[in-house]
Amino acid sequence: MIGNIGSLKPCLSDLLQALQELDKLLEQAGIAAETAYGAESVVDSYRGLYINQNDVERILQREPVTSPLRSPTVDLGKFLANISSYSSFKWLQQTFGLSDFDIALILIVLAPDIDLRYERIYAYLQDDVTRKRPTVDLALNLLCNSAQEKLAKRIHFAADAPLIHQGLLHVIPDPNQIQPSLLAHYLKLDEQITRILLGEPGLDQRLVRFCYLRHSKYLLDDLPLTADIKQGLKALTVQAWQTRSSLHLYFHGFPGLGKEKTAEALANYLGVPLITADLLLALDLKVDWEYLLQLLFREAQHHNAIIYLPRFDELLAEDGKVITQNLLNILVNYQGIAILAGKKAWQNKIAHNLNIIAINFTLPDLAQRRAFWQSNLAQAGIQLPEDELESLVSRFRLTPAQISKSVITACNQALWQEAKRNQNIGDLSTVEANSFQRSKVKEDSLPPVLPSISDLFAAARMQSGEDLAALARKIHPKYTWNDIILAADQIDQLREICHQAKYRSVVYGQWGFGRKLSLGKGLNVLFSGSPGTGKTMAAEVIANELQIDLYKIDLSQVVSKYIGETEKNLDRIFTAAQSANAILFFDEADALFGKRSQVKDAHDRYANIEVGYLLQKMEEYEGVAILATNLRDNMDDAFVRRIQIIVEFPFPNEEDRQRIWQVIFPPEAPLGEDVDFGVLAKEIKLAGGNIKNIGLAAAFYAASDGDAIQMSHLIKAAAREHQKLGRTWQMHGL
Repeated sequence: MIGNIGSLKPCLSDLLQALQELDKLLEQAGIAAETAYGAESVVDSYRGLYINQNDVERILQREPVTSPLRSPTVDLGKFLANISSYSSFKWLQQTFGLSDFDIALILIVLAPDIDLRYERIYAYLQDDVTRKRPTVDLALNLLCNSAQEKLAKRIHFAADAPLIHQGLLHVIPDPNQIQPSLLAHYLKLDEQITRILLGEPGLDQRLVRFCYLRHSKYLLDDLPLTADIKQGLKALTVQAWQTRSSLHLYFHGFPGLGKEKTAEALANYLGVPLITADLLLALDLKVDWEYLLQLLFREAQHHNAIIYLPRFDELLAEDGKVITQNLLNILVNYQGIAILAGKKAWQNKIAHNLNIIAINFTLPDLAQRRAFWQSNLAQAGIQLPEDELESLVSRFRLTPAQISKSVITACNQALWQEAKRNQNIGDLSTVEANSFQRSKVKEDSLPPVLPSISDLFAAARMQSGEDLAALARKIHPKYTWNDIILAADQIDQLREICHQAKYRSVVYGQWGFGRKLSLGKGLNVLFSGSPGTGKTMAAEVIANELQIDLYKIDLSQVVSKYIGETEKNLDRIFTAAQSANAILFFDEADALFGKRSQVKDAHDRYANIEVGYLLQKMEEYEGVAILATNLRDNMDDAFVRRIQIIVEFPFPNEEDRQRIWQVIFPPEAPLGEDVDFGVLAKEIKLAGGNIKNIGLAAAFYAASDGDAIQMSHLIKAAAREHQKLGRTWQMHGL
């Protein structure tokens, strides 16, 4: 990679010397111009605004294409060599492959931006008071010895010439002419090149909207990366730096895994700045993207910086395909260190001719998560019992950044709750306005408050699930073990599910079972039973016990009649769920996970492809997935083989129904003395979900009557529930 152009003073000193060289050239050109234009032109204030017969005759006396400004005493070769020897121009020449002639052009065009006296000089030399800026004709007249050379040097203003193609010099048509010739075009140096030559600090103003330059203090050894990744990154960057060769890296993985910090640490390791350019922020800019990206990479070269481009995969997904192609075209020839980043893995089809080294930033394993939790808790002065620490480690697959945010959030929430509870703080009505009383208020301020394990669980839940929330409905669990009525065996199975989720870190981590399994580390559960038997309630109970979120998948948004769309929808769900630390609950899953059929037509073939894809995603998923079905026989056998626990939810018997009646009413609900749960359990042979509906409807009947919940209200509600189910029912004895 090309080094920096040096400190500010040497650049300005070189520039002033280069201008002195230019002054000598212009002085001789002025002498030649007086001869070519006539002595009277010196005092003519309207030169170029009109032309007379004498002017025409004088012009025709010159040979075609020859320069009126050439002086035989000027050695152009020596002039060009002197200009190119100065450090500022030498850096430009080496970086962009410029000739000595190109460097002289830059100096001529730069001069009026430094000193306005050059505008008057250029107007005189061009025999036109309105032409204060250099034109192609002026540049050729100053820098060419002969007519043949003038014609040959026009190539330096072609579209593919280094100066023009790389956007260093702009050729601007004269606005006062219609389709002016090339010679009449003005020359304008790009603002960025002017800044570079003047040694101005900071970024180009056209980049500040989506770029920032920083000198990082992060150390690679302090980042949550494995030792082999750290060593590999050091070796690659040092080799590229020392050999001044290109290095293109792609960091991929979930946000919060330290991709940008790693880029900063690499820049710090080399002792150079980092330029971060988030191109997504600039999508709405109406600009020439090829040119803007040229500016960006030139800026990185100028500052001797590593360039970092986050959210590259999102740029591909948005309206950034044209931008992406321009970016990849520049990267192919960029001789520097560029780091791209995104969530998804690199796809070679994106740019087969681009040499990319992809590095996967994976979620930390159990041991790493434990270390991150311990470190952040210790910094906050929090000490947790070992079992509580293990519960956080095992149930939440968080990134280092999310763990840090969880601890901070939990501390803030605990402080807020304490502030709301403490009635002794915050009343200044009795405080006198003197220093003693003010110090007393300070002494009475809130004491340090440490969060509970519940606060930490709540904070950890807040760090995940954002992506999944857009694809599934989040359920806030309300039910506990006291609310669900099942036989002892089913209750034991539900507790076994909780135990497997709680002790993942022990079995997969400490006991090494994780090394034996490439797939199937998640927990797949099947709930089977008639509607209303408690399947959804059981999922809420488990989520409540584990203190993790529960998401119910809406199958209507997943299954699509269009080929391939169902797989895409499911891929988005399972991908989002990997970082959600939540339970996935597929209700009526037999509609989606049903048996594969014999292939009779194309529809059957694609339906079976969907089922096969689902099998693959379930094996890859490492979280808790609960599938609920009303008809277990409809489930594909391959799915059933991949289920660790199957819980049957039987239709409740009379004893269970009586227990359900007893728990559905809150303690605050007024019950009449004539309410007999035993009779209700015997006469109303419905599932728990229906019983809950009856109890709620009866409560509304009672509230309307301004009375307690009586047996009559319950009987009326039961009749309505049977009517809704399409059944006839009547209470015996009535």
